Amino acid sequence: MSIIKFLTSKTFLKQILLALAAVVVLCFVILKWLNITTNHGEFETVPDLRGKSIDVAEIELKQNNLVMKIQDSANYNPDYPRFSVIEQEPLAGTKVKEDRKIYITLNPSGYRKIRVPDGLIDQTFRQVKPTLEALGFKVGKISYENNIGKDMVLKLYHEGKRIEAGDKLAKTSKIDLVLGNGNRP
Repeated sequence: MSIIKFLTSKTFLKQILLALAAVVVLCFVILKWLNITTNHGEFETVPDLRGKSIDVAEIELKQNNLVMKIQDSANYNPDYPRFSVIEQEPLAGTKVKEDRKIYITLNPSGYRKIRVPDGLIDQTFRQVKPTLEALGFKVGKISYENNIGKDMVLKLYHEGKRIEAGDKLAKTSKIDLVLGNGNRP
C-alpha cells in the first residue's frame, strides 16, 4: 500500500478526527478544571496595614484569607509606633487571590546605635559640629570653661554623663559640648 493511499483512506481520516475530538475534549476539561481550582474571578482586597501592630496586621490578613510575611525592619521612623508596619507590598486596596503573601516592613524599636568617633577632643567646634551632624547626632547644650584654646572641644556629655570616643549612642542623640573660652586656667 502506498503512502498516498494510506493518507486518503477512511481509517486514517477516522483516526485524525478522533484525535482532534480528543484534544478538544481534553482542552475543555482542563480549562474547566483551572476555572474551579484557581477561583477564577474571585479576589481579596489587601487592607491598609500601615501604622498597625504586627498582631493587628496578622488578624486583618487572616480575615481576608491572606498570609503575612515580615520582610525586614527599616530605619527607625518616629512618625510610626515601635514595631508597627511602615510599608507593605502589595499596596492597600490591591485585588489579589486568596492565600497571597503580603510582605510588610516593620518599624524597629528605636534608632540604631552609632559609635562616637575618635579625634573629637582638642578639635575646634567648627570641625566637630559637622562631624557629629553627619553621623546623625545633634549638638545640644554648649558650655565653656577656662582653657587657652578658644572654642576647642574639651569634653562631651550625653544626658549628664561624660562620653568618650567609641561609646555608642542612638542616632539623633543630643551631645552636649564643653568648649574652651580662650582664658588661661
